[in-house]
Amino acid sequence: MISSVKGDADAACLAARLADGPKLFAPIETERRLEDWLSDLTPQQSGEIRTLAGTFPQVKAILLGIAESSPYLFDLMCSDPDRMLRLLQGDPEGRLGRLIAKIWEAAEAADEAEAMRRLRAVKAEAALLIALCDVGGVWPVMQITAGLTDIAVAAVQSALRFLLRQETGRGRLNPPDLDYPEGGSGLVVLAMGKMGAGELNYSSDIDLIVFFDLAAPTLASGIEPQPFFVRLTQGLARLLQQRTGDGYVFRVDLRLRPDPASTQVAVSTVAALDYYEREGRTWERAAMIKARPCAGDQKAGEILIAEISPFVWRKHLDFAALAEVHDMKRQMQTFRGQSEIAVEGHNVKIGRGGIREIEFFAQTQQLVAGGRHPELRVRPTLDALNILASSDWITHQARDELTAAYLFLRRVEHRIQMVADEQTHALPADAEAMERFARFLGFEDRASFAAELLAHLDCVQGHYSRLFEGDPAGAEKLPVADYRSGPDDPRLLDHLTKLGFKQPRMVADTVQQWMAGGYRVLKAETTRIAFEAFVPTLIDGLARAEEPDSAVVTFDRFLQALQRGGRLISLLSQNRDLVALVALVLGAAPRLADMLARRPQIMDGLIDPRFFGAMPDRLELSTRLSATLQDADSYEEFLDRIRLFGQESLFLIGTRILSGTVSARQAGHVFADVAEGIVDTVHGLVNHQFVNQYGQISRQETAIVAMGKLGGREMTASSDLDLILLYDFDSDHPDSDGARPLQGAQYFARFTQRLISAFTTRTNYGVLYEVDMRLRPSGRSGPVASHIDSFAEYQEHEAWTWEHMALTRARVISSSPDFCERIERVIRDILMRPRDARLIASDVAEMRRAIALEKGEDDIWDLKNAAGGMVDIDFIAQYLQLVHAADMPDILNVDTQQALDNAQRLGVLSLPDAEILRPAARLYHDLTQILRLCVSDKFNPETAGDDLLPVLARAGDAPDFSALEARIRDTQADVRAVFLRLLEGKT
Repeated sequence: MISSVKGDADAACLAARLADGPKLFAPIETERRLEDWLSDLTPQQSGEIRTLAGTFPQVKAILLGIAESSPYLFDLMCSDPDRMLRLLQGDPEGRLGRLIAKIWEAAEAADEAEAMRRLRAVKAEAALLIALCDVGGVWPVMQITAGLTDIAVAAVQSALRFLLRQETGRGRLNPPDLDYPEGGSGLVVLAMGKMGAGELNYSSDIDLIVFFDLAAPTLASGIEPQPFFVRLTQGLARLLQQRTGDGYVFRVDLRLRPDPASTQVAVSTVAALDYYEREGRTWERAAMIKARPCAGDQKAGEILIAEISPFVWRKHLDFAALAEVHDMKRQMQTFRGQSEIAVEGHNVKIGRGGIREIEFFAQTQQLVAGGRHPELRVRPTLDALNILASSDWITHQARDELTAAYLFLRRVEHRIQMVADEQTHALPADAEAMERFARFLGFEDRASFAAELLAHLDCVQGHYSRLFEGDPAGAEKLPVADYRSGPDDPRLLDHLTKLGFKQPRMVADTVQQWMAGGYRVLKAETTRIAFEAFVPTLIDGLARAEEPDSAVVTFDRFLQALQRGGRLISLLSQNRDLVALVALVLGAAPRLADMLARRPQIMDGLIDPRFFGAMPDRLELSTRLSATLQDADSYEEFLDRIRLFGQESLFLIGTRILSGTVSARQAGHVFADVAEGIVDTVHGLVNHQFVNQYGQISRQETAIVAMGKLGGREMTASSDLDLILLYDFDSDHPDSDGARPLQGAQYFARFTQRLISAFTTRTNYGVLYEVDMRLRPSGRSGPVASHIDSFAEYQEHEAWTWEHMALTRARVISSSPDFCERIERVIRDILMRPRDARLIASDVAEMRRAIALEKGEDDIWDLKNAAGGMVDIDFIAQYLQLVHAADMPDILNVDTQQALDNAQRLGVLSLPDAEILRPAARLYHDLTQILRLCVSDKFNPETAGDDLLPVLARAGDAPDFSALEARIRDTQADVRAVFLRLLEGKT
């Protein structure tokens, strides 16, 4: 045990150096949580911690902040109190150095299990040490990132050496030096991204590319290089990222290798160099700026970097190179609107003004000039900014402002990730969680944090938007183009080329047709004149789209379909920043494009200053809906207006999804809130109309219960409404009191049919929603509406397991408060019934097999039904709720991701499994939101448009579509493994 604090503590110990700490959101509750932990320790442990906290006040502030805001760090504290004391009483720099030295012990392990244990023990202690130094303000941000990187590099090197020694023992490798088996092997492990630059974030994946020499000089005779090194790479990834009872070391991402969707995880140097020479892309050039050999044959690694160098660093700044940089900027940039940034839910990495924009600001200028100016070939972002400033590529003010923003945003990023050790960059989405987070970061409240955050984001965005200001391609120096002249005018073709169009003749021909005024929408003289004046602005805006040539084609198709365009053209001409966004919508989302062509007025919402702010909550949506309906003077007009409201909402939310300014989860919630408001409004209207016609039954009640995606608040643009209608009435007086009375069940069956008709009848504004009521008791064979007592009886005695699974997502969305409470009590009682876990597991697994037989599970892009897809995750969450709700009612939640969080918190889902399932669910939702907007049938990457694939890659946070596809395959394999282990007992 560690000796007395007073005797050992000095100015060098971590506890004495803590200079900062979190503020508390709920101090009384947090004090109680910390005290509960201390009371569970041995008297000596708790005594030493209390003495430390009394001697150094910041110690208690740190402990309380962790207890309140970071389940991950609190678990590390609780699982090994002696480790916590050791860290607080020791010198942090010395301790980190000893941990790095200790990680090499894994290379000496007798077997893989022992190597895994040693690696994970060091990582856990290092993670806690580095977090304490960050939260306590002991180390600056870049010392934090350097410490994380040093641990990662040592872990990769140690794990690789262990594997090579194992292979040597099996006779497959003959290294000249047994203590250094990687030497001369021709095996190169490149660290990419933040690891390559020494800038790892707190819960970062490590991006590695593994190359090997086909000659493989140290391989034993008869051993084929490719299978050997592929297997070795898989073993390396397994040693580092496989989750055991001791956790994991680092998640490994191997998808930055050449063409990851079709290549093995280890690539020969010959094939790699050939790839980069023939088809390497701009983003791969940028990625290679930070590449450095981190493990394996160091000499071979340096040679490989030198051989790749000509691909990265071009000797001459020619027009093609500059065009590539413009393309890269266009592809990295998402439309972010003109108004304020919403703090809640903002992504500090890829969102407006975020870390990626600072990195891109530096990297693009390195790519442009690094070939001629070798001093620019540095890996760390801040080093690059410094050299750019000292070489007069940027101003010293730009460097200082971007540096300050980078350090602030990296600190925010670390604190986000410390909450649950997840690779996430998004701030909390709701106000209360945001208040907690701001205090965890050391701010007094959300407002003070938001003010500093927004100042940095706006500053970064300003510098980013001015990148290459002054038009380096020289387009502005050209004379004003004559867009009427067509493809035979060389000056027009040159102008279009300089703007970034790759098919200038096609563009010139298309624009010439526009100027001729032959399209129906341009027949009116005032519209045609306005459009002709707008064309230069339009072309400039379309040139800023991700795929400029495709944007022209899709805008042309849109123009031909447009019925009335005067207002739309006026809006676009007065809001030129919207042109690129509209081009994105037209090119990637035919469903939204068709909606815009038929109803140009729905674009009004895009110029609302609130559009790119916080997503509307239920109250705001309700206010908007009421305003839309307030002067409707007939039932038919009411139905039309509510459909228009639904379409406008879908268009605006869909545009936010495409532009990358709202997360899939936020979008799912708002889609559900829109549907819920509409359902409740239609329910009230139909009830009013029905009562006028048929009267009321004594003590009648009706309620609409949402199931499926609406119930779980995970709706997409194309979701149906899964509904159940429940009712009650005075059974002693079952007849309605109207002029045309109906009795009991007949009354409510006809009422339900009227309700369905209000949603599904096609009016001038189309269908409101398709309604699916198959989840009602007895499905299609049962009555369309159910008495609450019959519903309870059916669920208690007749329902199948799959019906109870569906019930985990049931949510009353329209009802009187008292009836709602009765229904919720019935549902909760059913879900909390004790169940046989093995029987439920068997039923769930059997249902999953039945779905696979009916729907298939081999298409990875069927994100719902694929093996390891969303159905697997939903079924796991539903299974855990059904078998544990009797003892742990807090596990219940209609939201799949929240149910998984609850299961992990309550100990019925392991942290390793939760850390597979939760990111997978987020990935599937992110991509599904895009696909439901943009694809009406089955998605096929081979036939998908050029606009859609980059949008999907960006939504999946992948550098390109090939990397995204590789990520999906890996994710589905991991999810299916969890499903089989939990539901079928397979390992």
